[in-house]
Amino acid sequence: MRTKTILRLLVGIAILTSCTKQPTAKRVVMIALDGISVEGYQTAKHPNVDRLAKEGVLSLATRVVMPSVTLPNWTSHLTGSGPEQHGVVGNDWTLENIKLPAVQKDNAGYYPSIFEVLKKQLPEAKTAFYYNWGPLVFPYNQDYIDEVSFLENDGYVENYQKALDFIDANKELPTCVFLYSVHTDHAGHRHGWMSPEYIQSIEEADVHIGEFLDELKAKGLYEDTHFLFVSDHGGRGNGHGGVSPTEMEVPWCIAGPGIKRGAQMTAPNNTVNTAATIAYLFQCDLPAAWIGEIAEDAFE
Repeated sequence: MRTKTILRLLVGIAILTSCTKQPTAKRVVMIALDGISVEGYQTAKHPNVDRLAKEGVLSLATRVVMPSVTLPNWTSHLTGSGPEQHGVVGNDWTLENIKLPAVQKDNAGYYPSIFEVLKKQLPEAKTAFYYNWGPLVFPYNQDYIDEVSFLENDGYVENYQKALDFIDANKELPTCVFLYSVHTDHAGHRHGWMSPEYIQSIEEADVHIGEFLDELKAKGLYEDTHFLFVSDHGGRGNGHGGVSPTEMEVPWCIAGPGIKRGAQMTAPNNTVNTAATIAYLFQCDLPAAWIGEIAEDAFE
């Protein structure tokens, strides 16, 4: 019987033994686009994201947490927990505006993130957070993030270059990079989910994702990297936040060493599994408060 307790025990045993089959990540890059519905993903042309899917495992039925809005869901991706645990229940969350206290906090008041897990268990690890929606970084203790870069006015292309430089500069160290853009979500709000402008925003992002992947390959940093392509919610009309499948299901993809190739994920998946899977790749123990599961179905 698969349970979180058993999985955590197995992870601990694997770390302590030399005869483990558990993959060990050199680096993990999360390519994060806001507001990508499954329908939008299936409609847009994105040959570079498709490249990752062909080399890895794709889920088109990954559930997000409620409410299906931005800050609770990205926090869930990066903390292996739902709002019931991390307490980020809306986009207005700040340390000074807490409606539901987190079940666990550090001395500064933050819930444990994947960045904290890596820094505490792999002190040599390097972490980075690239974003263009101001509140996105609020739920994380930035003491555990080596590089943070914010771009205004939906800018994101410059952050792809910054991420590339950061990865190259730290290529000999365990590295975890969160590379995010909100422009796709804003296109949905302004023009409507499934509008030509929304689809175009996905396709434009894919061009820059392709350039980023090609640069990594040219520098010899592609083959030993684990990639995750993730999103936080879908949308309908000009908004989101409800419980329709269009809002509550998103694409989720993982590729890299030890991952099945060209496979569809058949097991249930949730955004809370992202951080747990990254921790597993780096052979790190999961915090007791996390509820995320390792996405076992993705591994060979």
